[in-house]
Amino acid sequence: MNKNSLTDTHFHLELTDDIPSILKRAEDNNVSNFIISGCDMKGIEEGLEIINKYKNIYLTIGLHPDEVKDFNQNTIPYLEKLIKENKKIIGIGEIGLDYYHNKENKEEQKSLFKAQLDLASKLDLPVVIHTRDAFQDTYDILKEYNLKGTIHCFSGPLENAKKYLSLGYLLGIGGVSTYKNTNLKETLKDIPLESIVLETDSPYLSPEPLRREVNEPKNIKIIASNLATIKNTSLEEVTKITTNNVLKTYKLK
Repeated sequence: MNKNSLTDTHFHLELTDDIPSILKRAEDNNVSNFIISGCDMKGIEEGLEIINKYKNIYLTIGLHPDEVKDFNQNTIPYLEKLIKENKKIIGIGEIGLDYYHNKENKEEQKSLFKAQLDLASKLDLPVVIHTRDAFQDTYDILKEYNLKGTIHCFSGPLENAKKYLSLGYLLGIGGVSTYKNTNLKETLKDIPLESIVLETDSPYLSPEPLRREVNEPKNIKIIASNLATIKNTSLEEVTKITTNNVLKTYKLK
């Protein structure tokens, strides 16, 4: 990885996307390190094809809580086999709990979540955590494990941030941090850069002033510049520290 370049630690790509153009626009904005998220069966399969073709793209795999319907006795062995076969799969995620879309299957979601955390523990891999309207259950389950990773798309209060940080997790900060109606800016003033990684969650959650456009990795520069303003530091410092956080968490060079 390029230590002097920005890193998009979480976004979604499909084989039908114009990937060379997306990467070129990103690199023109000093974004040259990429981690895509394969969080359903289709995304995992396409993600494998993409990382085998592009040198500077890595992959995390796992079943999103919305995909709990696909969880069966073959799921964990399948994920484990893929991870052992490909060194560019560097983490498990995005996994977690989502009670916003479905409150009726909480126990099924928890079973899927714990099974994937067990796999991360077995393989000594970081995890990418999705949690929506489920902070307490997510936190209580993570406390049972000695894992590291990222809280994807964090936008919660300072109290929640500190609890995640106490477990050793990093906060994934994206476009929401640029929105006028967010309290995240105040929270970030009290969070050290050493606890932050940057993400776009492309094609979703475009930052201001591009909220009506399709998001893509080039916009990490906007997010990083906004964070530099919040932290009263330079873009170069944000770039250096956040990319170093990625290198340490995912054990990359």
